[in-house]
Amino acid sequence: MDCLFCKIVAGEIPSEKIFENDKVFGFKDISPMAPIHVLFVHKEHTANISELSETQSGQLQDVFKGITQWAQEQNLDEGGFRIVTNQGVDAGQTVFHTHFHVLAGKKLGRFG
Repeated sequence: MDCLFCKIVAGEIPSEKIFENDKVFGFKDISPMAPIHVLFVHKEHTANISELSETQSGQLQDVFKGITQWAQEQNLDEGGFRIVTNQGVDAGQTVFHTHFHVLAGKKLGRFG
């Protein structure tokens, strides 16, 4: 499989790892949109949130547990953080491995 994030998880492409457990990998975004901008992925590949929800729904719980653990360790749960995922080209998805952006480190504007 020629998946950028699978290669990052496998260590074939370097990244700045910020979290890892047996199921989830977190790393810094290379084009940050906030002072803290990291990505969380499940180590098992799914292309998008629909595929994950339909075939691997347990992955969502794994990833959100990882995000929660990391955010608590960084004391981000006190000030808050934003979790974003994009599905499909029109939504801005450019890497087709389900992933979640976590943004924090400043007061974020209203969204939506």
